[in-house]
Formats: sequence, C-alpha cells, structure tokens
Amino acid sequence: MPSMSAPTPLAAPASLAPDGPTQATRAVAIALWLALIVLCLAWELWLAPTGRGTLAIKVVPLLPALPGLLRMRMYTYRWLSLLVWLYATEGLVRVGSEQGVGQWLALGEVLLSIALFVACAAHVRWRLKRGARAADIA
Repeated sequence: MPSMSAPTPLAAPASLAPDGPTQATRAVAIALWLALIVLCLAWELWLAPTGRGTLAIKVVPLLPALPGLLRMRMYTYRWLSLLVWLYATEGLVRVGSEQGVGQWLALGEVLLSIALFVACAAHVRWRLKRGARAADIA
C-alpha cells in the first residue's frame, strides 16, 4: 500500500543551479543598479539639485528591475541593458552643460550606466553560452 506521507521535493538539476560567473555578474549588476539609483537621487535632491528636485523622478524606471535581477530573469537583464543607455545619454548631455560638481556627477552617471550595461550583457552572454553548452552535453 502506498505511503500517504508528503512527497519529497525534487532537487534542481545541477545544470540549473547558478555557477560562479552567473552569481558574480548578478551581484555586480545589482550593486551597480543600486549605485546608479543612489547617485541619481543624491544628485537631484542634495548634491547639485536643479529646480525643486523633481528630476529625482528619473530613477522610477529603474525600480521595477529589482525583482527580476534578484530572480535572475534573463528578460530583466536584457531590457535593463537597453534602459541604461538613456541614463548614459542624459549624463553625456549634462557633462557638457553642467559646471562644477554637477559635471562630475554626470560623468559618474555615464560611467555607472556603462558599467551596468557591461554587467548585464556579461550576465546574459554567460548564461546563453552556458545553456548552449548544457544542450550540447545532453
């Protein structure tokens, strides 16, 4: 007679578990995402505010990325790698138009945006390469 105990959960295959480079690119992407948000908020609210700080709203498009970054959703890494170019562009425009500390903050925004793009692209590339390798083995 079959046992009525609760079924045991199946272990995830080793090929689905995140490896070192996947975890590293995820951690770097999350750190750069957070740094970009902190920089934009600090810039617009305290360090070199323009107007009444209404430009701080520019961080809102970045916020929905957090759940996907934490869950390693490939789609999130892809769209975030495209979204950050808006921040890089804004930073480049403001590097040429700002003076003093605002110019340095704009340069920081450009560098963080480019670094976040590289981290997201590396994450996607590594996972696609790893998936192709896993498909070749199977």
